[in-house]
Amino acid sequence: MPPFLIGAGLVDTGLVGKDRRPRTVRSIGILSVILAAVLWGTTGTLQTLLPEGREPLAVGAIRLLVGALFLLALAAASPAARRAARHLPWRGVLFAGVAIAGYNLLFFRAVSEAGVGIGTAVTIGSAPIWTAAYEALALRVRPGPARLAGQAVSIGGVALLGLSGGVAGSSLTGILLALGSGACYAAYSLATSRVGGRVPSVTLAASTFSVAALVTLPALVILPLDWIAGSADIATLLFLGVGATGLSYVFYTWGLTRVMASTAVTLALAEPVTAWLLATLLVGEPVTLRTTFGVAMILAGLLIVSLTPASVPRRIR
Repeated sequence: MPPFLIGAGLVDTGLVGKDRRPRTVRSIGILSVILAAVLWGTTGTLQTLLPEGREPLAVGAIRLLVGALFLLALAAASPAARRAARHLPWRGVLFAGVAIAGYNLLFFRAVSEAGVGIGTAVTIGSAPIWTAAYEALALRVRPGPARLAGQAVSIGGVALLGLSGGVAGSSLTGILLALGSGACYAAYSLATSRVGGRVPSVTLAASTFSVAALVTLPALVILPLDWIAGSADIATLLFLGVGATGLSYVFYTWGLTRVMASTAVTLALAEPVTAWLLATLLVGEPVTLRTTFGVAMILAGLLIVSLTPASVPRRIR
């Protein structure tokens, strides 16, 4: 095993057994991750409620700040969570915090360069590939044929949803930024999966997002905020921070202690399904054969991944 991976706090042989836990425990972890993805899926629709002149990077930084404050309040309200803060693995927390901050900043920039559809599809679709590649190379975990097929079908469905808006206006820079964003999201998931069993999920999420909020705080100083015009905008931003960030990542962090990172990242592809449903029902976006087929592919792939644990080797070298 490469020493630098162990030193970074990202390699733990105990990780590879998560998908082999009792079915009830794993099922609850799966449900927790899917619930987090559903909350993430509200983000796009909620952002349409904000003024057209909003600054995307500022929206991302506000989400992280509000989410961090909410998570800190939750942790402070729990004596167990407060005690656990003394035993946080800070190296892993700092790595995860910087990773999730990078994910947010790169994602919003990627969307502005490549467009919403392509930027989102490349980011979300590449994350399971990054995670599975790391687990295969570093942890020697090989996905079986059925699991690999499920991941491929889900990623293909995300691509169909992303391409439904067309590729006009997409740039190579935007696609590269989206790939970097997906890699940061995968790194966050792997790091959180590594340290998630040591402290309560709310403690870990609060500390991680506090780091992320500090990293992105300069954006709130540099970028204009005069587009926040009234109470409706404030309420939307508060929900983006509390519901779509704070609560969702508590569920996701907890789920990462029950399933492997590659499983969680693949299950998180339920996010674009939620976004599509909300855009169709509330925003009035048209339903096409391509988007319907894409959603069907995602759901079919997620079902396969949910029912197929990762293969665990007898010994990790």
